[in-house]
Amino acid sequence: MHPANRRIPHPLHHLAASVLFIMALTLALFAGTVTAQTAATPEGPTQEQLAAEIGELEEPMYTPFVELYLLEETKALRTEMQNTRAELIEKVVEKELSVADKTMSYATDTVTYFFYLIAGATSILVMLGWNSIRDMRNQLATLAEKRVNELVIEYENRLESIEELLQQKSDIIHKNQVEIEQTNEVHSLWLKASQETSQQNKISAYDRILDLRPDDVEALSFKADAVLEMQEPLWAISLCQRALKLAPDNGHAHYQLACACAEIGRWEDAISNLSKAVEISDAYRDDASVDPSFARLTDHKAFRELVYPEDTDEPTNDHV
Repeated sequence: MHPANRRIPHPLHHLAASVLFIMALTLALFAGTVTAQTAATPEGPTQEQLAAEIGELEEPMYTPFVELYLLEETKALRTEMQNTRAELIEKVVEKELSVADKTMSYATDTVTYFFYLIAGATSILVMLGWNSIRDMRNQLATLAEKRVNELVIEYENRLESIEELLQQKSDIIHKNQVEIEQTNEVHSLWLKASQETSQQNKISAYDRILDLRPDDVEALSFKADAVLEMQEPLWAISLCQRALKLAPDNGHAHYQLACACAEIGRWEDAISNLSKAVEISDAYRDDASVDPSFARLTDHKAFRELVYPEDTDEPTNDHV
């Protein structure tokens, strides 16, 4: 058993045991005296004897020797109690010191192990290439900045492409607006030309249309018609040829060229262009039958075959 757990006898126990021992010894001595006196007197004790014995009993029951013995025992008990108390205090102090020592040892071991753990982790980081926490932070900052720059460049490229698309859309919208404005103006000019009675005013309207749209074949052919009304066949021929260069299959340009050729006596060219116009649209056959430009071709065989196919059996004059 551990000394701290061993039960220490209390000093009072020793004192009680000593007192009991002295009392037992005194009683034994008294009993021996009474027995001896009784044995010496065979007969019963007389009154005088009893009084003498009582007087003896009133005297001290112990001697100075016994008193000295008791004092010595009491002194020994006090000394033993003091020694026991000192021993107990010493053991308690030793126990407290042992606990404090163990606590300090545990704290020291914990700090040492934690330091070893940090040192090991730092060594691993160094082995992996991270020289320090600052290097780690710098590398992370570098990677983040690189990624941000890549994202910025990517979004700049996207914004540039979007700006280009928006610019293209804006140009298309502006172009369409201009085209719409021109279309509205051309439409108003066509309406004005259709309402004019003066050929000169019609020509002016057609010229404005050609200023807006130089390649407008219809404007060229209708201008040739107005020029013919002003008895300018050569001018009309020039306009028709210009229109046919832009649109070789334009029937109205062929018809106006045929009228202009008929006006100056170029019968073959007139019939040839009229034939092309009729091939494009049969409606020009009816227009040619009543057009005064072909008045001198009514007796021409080729003209009649083209304009009046049902009357081709009638005699015709081929030399107009």
